[in-house]
Amino acid sequence: MASNQTARSIIRPLRPKMPLEDLSLTEVFDDLPKISVVDIGASALDGQPPWQRLLDVGKANVVGFEPDAMQFELLQKQSETFSTCLPYAVGDGKPGMLNVCFAPGMTSLLEPDFEVLDHFHGFTEWGKVLRREPVATRRLDDIQEVTDIDFLKLDVQGSELAVLQGAPEKLKRTLFVQTEVQFVPFYKQQPLFAELDQHLREAGFWLHRFQPMISRVFKPMLVNNSIYSGLSQVLWTDAVYVKRFTDFAELDSGSLLRIAFIAHELYRSFDLTILALDHIDRRDGSQRGDRYRRFFVK
Repeated sequence: MASNQTARSIIRPLRPKMPLEDLSLTEVFDDLPKISVVDIGASALDGQPPWQRLLDVGKANVVGFEPDAMQFELLQKQSETFSTCLPYAVGDGKPGMLNVCFAPGMTSLLEPDFEVLDHFHGFTEWGKVLRREPVATRRLDDIQEVTDIDFLKLDVQGSELAVLQGAPEKLKRTLFVQTEVQFVPFYKQQPLFAELDQHLREAGFWLHRFQPMISRVFKPMLVNNSIYSGLSQVLWTDAVYVKRFTDFAELDSGSLLRIAFIAHELYRSFDLTILALDHIDRRDGSQRGDRYRRFFVK
């Protein structure tokens, strides 16, 4: 016969007592810690950041990085959002060249690859380099303003791998990474998803999920007369990584509680939340997992 612990973990159809999309974990536990968020490439070009729900419940300390002077000026005006704003170009610590493009979302330390971009509507114009600015990049491990990272968000237009390679020590204490990944290179010598995935797996993370895939149609075809419509060719997405769940038993209770908080609040990953809470219960003799389960019924 299965143990009680095993039996209660059996997957079965669940119906929420209330809309779980509307439930904050702060309504379940009153001792949740603040989450240390580091957002590299923090310009708000794509709407709300992925960590917004943590900010909404007053549980986020956010350090934002943006090397583009115009975008950094906009960040500084968001004092209610960012605890600290820094104008550093985060990377491998070597001198670089910032290619400021017509579309701010295309600005990169890498040079646009027009052999690829010319195949899709809009990108030829958006990727046009307006000016090039020498910059000194900084390794994340060397930035003293960043001490703890629970949640790391990367959107740096092709330099994601360089940022990760410059943070071997801080990644050891990081719990979640959400990074933009490309499947087709928009920039010359751009590392793609495979390289990022391999590096993060070697650093102790496993892929948890993809955010919605972004696709575009090849020229000259249009779908619904919109250059933003996609069809078959996937180009990029955000990939979410978490510490290996097989290593949860080695994590301290504080880290596990942060994992549960982020998993529920940002991704509505209820099963991952329960897994982290159950590890806390086995270690501390608490009943966090059961308390969370009360929001589900058979």
